[in-house]
Amino acid sequence: MRSESAALRQLPAEGHVPPTKPRSERLKALASEEFDVLIIGGGVTGAGSARDATLRGLKVALVEREDFASGTSSRSSRLIHGGLRYLEHGHLGLVFESSIERRRLLKLAPHLVRPLAFVWPVYAGARVPRWKLNAGLMLYDALSLFRNVRGYKRLNRKQLHEAEPHLRTEALKGGARYYDAATDDARLTLANAIGAAESGATVLNHASVRQLTVVDGHARGAIVVDHLTGQQIQVRARVIVNATGPWSDEIRKLDSPDGTAHAVRGSKGVHIAVPRERLGNRDALTLLSPKDGRVMFVLPADHFTIIGTTETSTRAHPAEVRASESDVTYLLESANAFFPDAHLTRDDVVSAWAGIRPLAASGYHGHADAGSASREHHIDISPTGVLAISGGKLTTYRVMARDVVNAVERQLGQARHKSATESRPLPGGDIPDLEAELAAARETVGDADTATHFVRAYGSRWRQVWALTREEPALAQPLAEGLPYRVAEAVWGVTHEFVHSLSDLLIRRLKLAFETRDLGQGAAQVAASVMAPRLGWDAGETQRQLDLYAADALRIFGVDSTEA
Repeated sequence: MRSESAALRQLPAEGHVPPTKPRSERLKALASEEFDVLIIGGGVTGAGSARDATLRGLKVALVEREDFASGTSSRSSRLIHGGLRYLEHGHLGLVFESSIERRRLLKLAPHLVRPLAFVWPVYAGARVPRWKLNAGLMLYDALSLFRNVRGYKRLNRKQLHEAEPHLRTEALKGGARYYDAATDDARLTLANAIGAAESGATVLNHASVRQLTVVDGHARGAIVVDHLTGQQIQVRARVIVNATGPWSDEIRKLDSPDGTAHAVRGSKGVHIAVPRERLGNRDALTLLSPKDGRVMFVLPADHFTIIGTTETSTRAHPAEVRASESDVTYLLESANAFFPDAHLTRDDVVSAWAGIRPLAASGYHGHADAGSASREHHIDISPTGVLAISGGKLTTYRVMARDVVNAVERQLGQARHKSATESRPLPGGDIPDLEAELAAARETVGDADTATHFVRAYGSRWRQVWALTREEPALAQPLAEGLPYRVAEAVWGVTHEFVHSLSDLLIRRLKLAFETRDLGQGAAQVAASVMAPRLGWDAGETQRQLDLYAADALRIFGVDSTEA
């Protein structure tokens, strides 16, 4: 940080990003204004729909009962991918659509979506032999119109061993390298919520819908409860969208209490994080688990490796779904089968988490398992006119949002407008040269890991976040030793990113809870001291918030002894 001030003065000026509107103003707007559309659910589909609708000129309200990305949208494999494994099930249209979206997001959010090389090793007797893999990858590149980051490359046994020297060599036949992209799922969701708010939407997290308002047989609003104040608000809207993912059937029950149909079937996916040096993987790997032959990933995540995912049907409530010991054992044994020198044990697991994929029930065929169920999305309209979207995947969220807003315009009787999200960068995504941006951050910040994190998290806005450390040098201190997160981010989170709780900050705005063995408990103490005066917490409320964080971390990252 020796040349911090001089370097900051030399950087090009950037438009000032104002703080978010005070929560009190947003609550007042919800209660006093009439909206074209009320979107329920602040996952990536709901936040993306709010941004799209607002950019088309609609008056939009978005409410989320916990926090943006608090469900499935923060517990994924963090991939923006075409879906190579979907080719096995014949979902060519989805792969084509996903490949187009992957390319688009690499341009519109270069800080959040970045290319990722995958190696797929093939062993003797594998369910997918080399000829089939090569044919699939050739089709994969064709479905992207040969516009992927790079085309796939066949690897012989020697080349594959050189690429990933720690992989098991016994019975290794060769394989291939291909490309997809990695993302920060929670921050991608947040960027859409911020983009919606900056374009005029009224956006509120920690506020749930308790009742729908039906007038003459048509849904015309909802009663919303603010969980931070207990205030109850009547929100008026001409159209209502149910974008609550795994919770969508609960909103359907509010709309039709006697209804018994389930439009969503949950599929549980579990991931674990281990220190990266324990496996020694260089890039991402696509593997076929020796346990059951299903596709799984080994993914680099800075100093950690993410191993996932399982895919099983579940009856667990979306708010309570967690990994089980059998899930963790499955992933450890699968990884050890390919990295025999690692000898991973339960003690190597830094964190484990589970999410529910909200697959459309119509995507299941007969008694097909979750792995073969379609990821295509579906929009239906209830008798009272509530639009509900189910299915889909993180990669195609923007297409899902576009289709939702198209349906909203039809409900409103308006002509369809083209979605501006096809070409408008997400907040922070206006970066002409990512490498130049990273170089500038390294020069300014003085620590390579922190600089990289700041650019990846905030994009072109990283300068404003780091500038807080000039005003108050103590804010440059780390939130947790050995990780790139700084105290200044707690301040920015409160003022610019809708942070109202320690979980908002440490689990979703940052990945700190995923990357510490105490699940962020130590960092929570540091963050609370900074957040308390800015959120009006006294000593009693600060302790209550720390207790709430501890309970929330256990709810999300605890591991059940038996399957739910």
